[in-house]
Amino acid sequence: MNELMYTAHENYLSHHLAIRKGERLRRLQEGHGHAEKAFLHQVWWPAFGNFNDLHPEYEVKDFRDGTRFLDFAFLRHSLKLAIEIDGYGTHSSQISRSQFADQCNRQNHLIIDGWKILRFSYDDVKDRPRMCEQTLQQFMGRYLGGTSLSEFKIDYIEKEIIRLALTIGRALKPSGVSQLLHFSSRKSCRILKSMSEKSLLKPAGDGIKCVRGYNIHKNTQAIWEANNQVKY
Repeated sequence: MNELMYTAHENYLSHHLAIRKGERLRRLQEGHGHAEKAFLHQVWWPAFGNFNDLHPEYEVKDFRDGTRFLDFAFLRHSLKLAIEIDGYGTHSSQISRSQFADQCNRQNHLIIDGWKILRFSYDDVKDRPRMCEQTLQQFMGRYLGGTSLSEFKIDYIEKEIIRLALTIGRALKPSGVSQLLHFSSRKSCRILKSMSEKSLLKPAGDGIKCVRGYNIHKNTQAIWEANNQVKY
């Protein structure tokens, strides 16, 4: 998985470097730093398994008729999502009042121009990547109703288990999976544990060492409902 991710990232960056020149090229060369790479490796790739429609150091028109650059822009259909990775120093007392006001104006005008905005602190990207991943998946589930579930790396077995979890109205147990798919109890336990590690499911109750059942994770349900796979 790591080798595939690093190769995909290298190809992704090479592609964008090849099609840019001038200031846009310089910004990508200098702006795609440690925080941005950490976001791609620890958050975006685990969430989606590709870098499709994601543009690094994306140029936008400034409200003063100049240009600015977003850390990332995700562009698909009519959706425009600006993603910013913020270090603590950027928003601490190190910036002046005028710089703070300028940042507020910048964000306001992006929204006026039709952009959605997600901001992640570098600390969260580094220390709590799963939380950032879930936020992105919930966003995509909310705003991309036509997105294929396959883009969220949910295979057909997991789809059947998610459908079962949504319909039974109680915690999902390995015995239920075994009955549905005719798997052994050991295999059912292994699949449920894997789905929990991918944040598709979450353990039911307070148990950690001994998990007896699972509930569907809210971000999984948002993605599922956005794809109109179930009707209530």
